[in-house]
Amino acid sequence: MNYDELDLKQPIECDDYSECSKFIVDSIESIMKDAMDSGRNKIVINTNLKLGIPMENVNKIAGPFVEAWAFEVFTESLDDGINKYELINVEAGERLNMADVILQFKKTRKRSSAVTGHVDVKATSKDIEGSGKSPNITSFARIRTAYVQDPDFIFIILSIKHRVYSSRDEATKMMMGVMEVVDFNAYDLKFIAANDISYNPALGTGQLQVRDIHYVSFQERTTWEFCQLLDKKFIASKKGFDQWLEYAQQNGWIKE
Repeated sequence: MNYDELDLKQPIECDDYSECSKFIVDSIESIMKDAMDSGRNKIVINTNLKLGIPMENVNKIAGPFVEAWAFEVFTESLDDGINKYELINVEAGERLNMADVILQFKKTRKRSSAVTGHVDVKATSKDIEGSGKSPNITSFARIRTAYVQDPDFIFIILSIKHRVYSSRDEATKMMMGVMEVVDFNAYDLKFIAANDISYNPALGTGQLQVRDIHYVSFQERTTWEFCQLLDKKFIASKKGFDQWLEYAQQNGWIKE
């Protein structure tokens, strides 16, 4: 038995998938840009450390702060009284969820009036060379299964670049660490070029990675084509076809 002989489930997305994906990416980028342009791009961290936040290790604590900031920005956009972004719901991803934030936008479609984006927030430091360059994105089996269960699944990577500096509050004499968001990029995982996606067999069923999150090329493809791409990268790894087949059987990728 080999891969081509299997009768695999072939997910087929809606005709307007690309349009919906672009709508979500554009909306996220508009929200991020407006937050930065209006000065809402600073996270202030008070500390009694005389020298402030240790800059050489700031990347180790930045992720949770940046994720919380992004969630707050999306929530404020939902409750701004105008709702120019057509946001109708913002949820924080549960622990161990693939997404950090789940966004739902109002959008007129043939069979629905809303579209959902699952957002994975990745923080990278402007001050530290190579920071967050090749992050783990998500588990191979989980994302592969998500596309089979929902061919219209939209998984957005939001890469947020920040820099950190310290200043002293003269009134309290405490050091304040300021984490400032300086740049961002948002893109649909499904449309990242094949050469920019890699598979790391470590950790469970393995992790998808973006080779260089700061420089990403794009290639539009169908959901089924993306599943085949993920399978090819997995099978080419040291885990091989037999391990892939075991996961396929466990997760229902093969027709019964």
